[in-house]
Amino acid sequence: MAACPITGETATRVQAVGTKLLRGLWRHSFGVTPSVLPERGEFTLWRAPCGLMFFDPPVEGDAAFYAALYEKLDAPALIRRAAPTRPEYLAAARHLRAGDAVLDVGAGPGAFASPGVRVTALDPHAAEGGGVLRETAADHAARLGEHYDAVTAFQVIEHVADPLALTRAMLACLKPGGLLMLGAPLWPSPMTAIPNFCLNAPPHHLSWWNEGATRALAAQAGLVVRDVALLPAAPGQPLIHWMGRLAPMKAPPDGPYFRADWRWHASLLAAYAAARILAPLRRIPPDAAPHFVLLVAQKPPR
Repeated sequence: MAACPITGETATRVQAVGTKLLRGLWRHSFGVTPSVLPERGEFTLWRAPCGLMFFDPPVEGDAAFYAALYEKLDAPALIRRAAPTRPEYLAAARHLRAGDAVLDVGAGPGAFASPGVRVTALDPHAAEGGGVLRETAADHAARLGEHYDAVTAFQVIEHVADPLALTRAMLACLKPGGLLMLGAPLWPSPMTAIPNFCLNAPPHHLSWWNEGATRALAAQAGLVVRDVALLPAAPGQPLIHWMGRLAPMKAPPDGPYFRADWRWHASLLAAYAAARILAPLRRIPPDAAPHFVLLVAQKPPR
């Protein structure tokens, strides 16, 4: 039995995933071997009544893992290139007003910006000298208190072991009446349909999100939901969309998502090879399935 990390309700078991399989997938897919994953053991993927999917135990990636992975992916440059057309950034910017002070948590290279808005980028794992504050949301709140008109976190909540604790730390930085905006990969989506895709697994993604899960998080944190938007893939990042579309064998919406099976490995490899060819040539179609969910919620005024 496992309890939802948001609501505490009893969750339903989806599948077990061996750490040997995950270590192999990380090594062969991205050339990294996460030291935080033991050589033997397993994770269990659970589905909560609110819709949240989560892994237990929730083992977070460490600084060494993310440094190695982001170097392989050239992640900072990729994020900067995609920023002008990134749907989460554009959707969040529509809720901001000129002169707003915004805190962007887990900001990576600090790519989020909006005209007339003052953005403070925060990331404890940021590179030195990049203009991003290297501290946690909790430490920042202890230093400044309720300082910001809006607090954002894009593709962050799914990486942490305790999403409710992170949300409360972000709220401690937010003025009463201010907006909290959280973006996460969507489940189910083309990304979760890719078989044996280790970006969806520990120590990278510890939870998968949908509208029900984001609304449950808002309710537990005492927030008033203003909008929940399902967003498409970024035009500048089409590879995952096409991998999900082109995989010969897809993971079903209710699982399993990982298997030590040569057909699943071959399907992952075929999806990647086909997407590498097609992604530079084809735009993401307008009717493509959404990839992300964005919660916009208000902290109640005093």
